[in-house]
Amino acid sequence: VQLQASGGGLVQAGGSLRLSCAASRRISVTTRVGWYRQAPGENRVLVASMMPGGNIDYAATVKGRFTISRSVAENTVSLQMNSLKPEDTARYYCCIGRYWGQGTQVTVSS
Repeated sequence: VQLQASGGGLVQAGGSLRLSCAASRRISVTTRVGWYRQAPGENRVLVASMMPGGNIDYAATVKGRFTISRSVAENTVSLQMNSLKPEDTARYYCCIGRYWGQGTQVTVSS
């Protein structure tokens, strides 16, 4: 399975971005999906995940601002990011099961 992430870019603090991750084939509803991010010099950390059955977890730093969603019909996983802060600047990676996308850069200016 190949994952293609898109939607990153440069945005001012307080702005919004929507990341999308398209899978090359059907994503089973029993597959865990998630978004991670990695800032320079730091470890990759979980931002949001959606488990089979619909349970969703968010990192405390993004709860209330970010929303993860998936479309089984379109084989996509998305991350809506609102009220962005400079500390959200990182490369964002989607993860579907054991597969990883190449990442998309998000830069938030102050």
